[in-house]
Amino acid sequence: MEIQRSKRMGYANKTLKGCMVFLWIYTVLLLAETRRVKQPRCPASCTCTKDNALCENIRSVPHSFPPDVVSLSFVKSGFTEITRGSFLHTPALQLLLFTANTFDSIDEDVFLGLPHLEYLFIENNKIASISPHAFRGLKALIHLSLAYNNLETLPKDVFKGMDALAKVDLRGNNLECDCKIKWLVEWMHSTNATVDQIYCSGPQLFQGKLINDLVPGSFDCITAEFASYQPLTFESISVESFTFGMDQFVVFAQPFTGTCSFLEWDHVEMVFRTYDSIQSTSTVVCKPMVIDNQLFIIVAQLFSGSHIYKRDISANKFIKIQDIDILKIRKPNDIETFLIDGESFFVIADSSKAGSTTVYKWNGNGFYSHQSLHPWYRDTDVEYLEISGKPHLILASSSQRPVVYQWSKSLKQFDRRTDIPEMEDVFSVKHFKVKNELFICLTRFIGDSKVMRWDGSMFKEVQTMPSRGSMVFQPVSIGNWQYAILGSDYSLTQVYQWDMKRGQFIHFQDLNIQAPRAFSLVSIDNREFLLASSFKGKTQIYEHLMIDLSNN
Repeated sequence: MEIQRSKRMGYANKTLKGCMVFLWIYTVLLLAETRRVKQPRCPASCTCTKDNALCENIRSVPHSFPPDVVSLSFVKSGFTEITRGSFLHTPALQLLLFTANTFDSIDEDVFLGLPHLEYLFIENNKIASISPHAFRGLKALIHLSLAYNNLETLPKDVFKGMDALAKVDLRGNNLECDCKIKWLVEWMHSTNATVDQIYCSGPQLFQGKLINDLVPGSFDCITAEFASYQPLTFESISVESFTFGMDQFVVFAQPFTGTCSFLEWDHVEMVFRTYDSIQSTSTVVCKPMVIDNQLFIIVAQLFSGSHIYKRDISANKFIKIQDIDILKIRKPNDIETFLIDGESFFVIADSSKAGSTTVYKWNGNGFYSHQSLHPWYRDTDVEYLEISGKPHLILASSSQRPVVYQWSKSLKQFDRRTDIPEMEDVFSVKHFKVKNELFICLTRFIGDSKVMRWDGSMFKEVQTMPSRGSMVFQPVSIGNWQYAILGSDYSLTQVYQWDMKRGQFIHFQDLNIQAPRAFSLVSIDNREFLLASSFKGKTQIYEHLMIDLSNN
């Protein structure tokens, strides 16, 4: 047994020795083969030393360099672009320079795979655009130069993640100091990096100024737009918004169905939904009026007379409480409500040949005729406003110039004060204020609608707006924004914005609304909505959205 065991052990030792010899021979051969593999050579058109490479007049970025190269320069090269990951083969680079080349843009992730790069010079080229992620991954970069290119702007946060950055050179570019560059000003005020002095090429307001001296507040970058939010399925001729019982409502007059349609805001679904309705005939105006926590709706109709409804809280419905004198109001066209010395009034503009524009007053139980302003003038619109702190009415008519009435405290009625010259055939009048100055918008169907300003004794023309089938010229105020919306039956509705420097409206936006007749603003849940009645198409709801141009 011992002899056999010894023989087996001897055989195992010989086998082990044989394996070791084989492994040794294989290792020697592998090392020899490795020695025979050629190291990357210096590319043609490049000059290389032990750790530097200079390439001139080459057509593309080479993909092989000696492994010890830490500095790489491209001069007068003919390539038009640098593609993503062009330097993955040179991870040891610490300095990279481009000068006097012809490429005009830098794509994203061009410099991936360069964790040790500290100096990047892209100077005297034709760079006009840079990707927002062009420098992604350059966490060790200390010095960046983009000097003497054709840059007019820089993408927002292009330096994001470059925390080691200590020096940035942007000289010799054509930087436009608009909202697209606001982020750069903010970054310059917050970074520890030094930025060489750079100047604005434009716009005119900043031309020639040092960007280094600008502050974020130098830029006015907030604008807005009316964006389509919710189309409604019905046609309408008027729209009113009102608050009752701490809730916000809107009501539309639908002449073809003879309905006052009430909508309320759904705080869950974030849309306007049906609340209630009043059935009538040929409805032209549904005017809400809240008196002593009671809601009244004045319903003006072309036929069968006009009526007043009251909201019955216990029955949760509207009930008719009063008819309006059909001998005075034959063809109502507009209604205005107002308070004078704590007393509630409304006035109806009558556009018939036999009717009379009439003021009504609340007496605690109902509304009674307080004053007929004038008969036979076919009034199309009435506007209540205060001039120099005194109550006034302006009546627009198809048969005469707009007439201005002033409230007499002693007589407790309106007296004719003046008219607005050279403004025949005005369909409607609406007023607004800018810095306590009083203005009015006068609408003409065909011809020129106008903006006029009160100068202390009369209204004088400020601006003329071409009208093409216009039946509404509605001023709308949202925060510090003042708009005027000029409707059209034949083209797009024009939205204008007040320019404080010019003291006039400038074109702001077009809205596609078929035959608009009225606009109303409602504020809900810190949001602003513009409701637009359409006589021949879908009634529209727009949201007023604020836009920060510096984020674009």
